[in-house]
Amino acid sequence: MQTKWTRPALAALLLVAPCRVIAHHGQAAYDMTKPVTVTGTVTEFQFVNPHCIVLFDVKDEKGATERWQGELTSPNRLVRAGWNVQSLKVGDRITLAGARAKSGAPSLYITKVTVNGHELKTAPSH
Repeated sequence: MQTKWTRPALAALLLVAPCRVIAHHGQAAYDMTKPVTVTGTVTEFQFVNPHCIVLFDVKDEKGATERWQGELTSPNRLVRAGWNVQSLKVGDRITLAGARAKSGAPSLYITKVTVNGHELKTAPSH
């Protein structure tokens, strides 16, 4: 049974659905074929949707500090892996493994996190 709202609602859904698919970039900005490992100090941890963000300082070969950004999966997925808003704190010494930005920017899609010598899972166990 159709109501007077069925067609307009269906039309709106068809217009909005493609926008949601296009809006989520996933790992397209990162070179997933060349993993890297970076060690630094947490300056900020954003436990927010759609992806958690870690800001951290890394010392280069000359001792200069470079500000990096790491992107994790969603808070929901991290909670299921045992994380919470306090899992990373300012000042924590971290080693992150993942894929660097294709642009060469100091940005990383994080696949492995070690904080103060302890590895944190980035995906829930099955």
